[in-house]
Amino acid sequence: MQVSWNCIRRDPASDPSAPAVVLIHGFGANKDHWRHNQPALAEVSTCYAIDLIGFGASSQPRAQLTGEAHHRNHFSYSFDSWASQVADFCREVVKAPVVLVGNSIGGVIALRTAQLISQRCSGVVLINCAQRTMDDKRLHEQPVVMRWLRPSLKALVRQHWLSRSLFRNAANPRVIKQVLKQAYPSGSNVDESLMNLLQKPAQRPNAAEAFRGFINLFDDHLAPTLMTNLKVPVDLIWGEDDPWEPLQEAQRWASRLACIRSLEIIAGAGHCPHDESPEQVNPLLLRAVEKAKNI
Repeated sequence: MQVSWNCIRRDPASDPSAPAVVLIHGFGANKDHWRHNQPALAEVSTCYAIDLIGFGASSQPRAQLTGEAHHRNHFSYSFDSWASQVADFCREVVKAPVVLVGNSIGGVIALRTAQLISQRCSGVVLINCAQRTMDDKRLHEQPVVMRWLRPSLKALVRQHWLSRSLFRNAANPRVIKQVLKQAYPSGSNVDESLMNLLQKPAQRPNAAEAFRGFINLFDDHLAPTLMTNLKVPVDLIWGEDDPWEPLQEAQRWASRLACIRSLEIIAGAGHCPHDESPEQVNPLLLRAVEKAKNI
């Protein structure tokens, strides 16, 4: 499968001991979502931004759902599969110690990748990491009616006609603008460039497949479980006004998980503070790279 990425090489005068940085986008985004971060990080480290399979300019194979007949050209849109993609990228392309930075589901992928590459990982930064409240393992937290409806919901979203219809609606420019109003509460950096980077990949022929795979992901990795025995330090960066991933949950993680080194809160920012408030987030990312040099 084809994997697309951007790479900005470190300044020749920068510290050669700095690890490389690999940036992992969230659901529906792509490598260009790091437009305001990658150049700043490249001042101190070689910085890569990767398109996950199903997004951006990477391959968009048909979704392989659990229980369906296996097909070698299909892809299981799961955290293990995406993490394996990133781990292979680190081994085959980066070929150096890395700091993994992930936003939203990219955070869960970063944590799983850190497990897979072990000593090659010098640190992880989670930016508004996905909490996955609808996972089966968290079903007991949901209202009784949701628990009762879950089997019917699972059967329904497996249908191609429904996933395609839902995707067409989600990829509508007016819907994207409404979602961005929620995700970027300050409205900062919600511009034509952002709209284009979200819309263009969604117009590719198989763009709906990653959507179908993801909405059928009911039982997969949870971030706290992945961090329970993680051997590398984790830094949390959180937009205070995230409408989907509450800050309170991140604060609980920070109080209970030994691997978490810091929690930095970005006031006024939402789900994507790296793009909404890069002037606040970039210094924190640079600090994480600096700390990783000593590991």
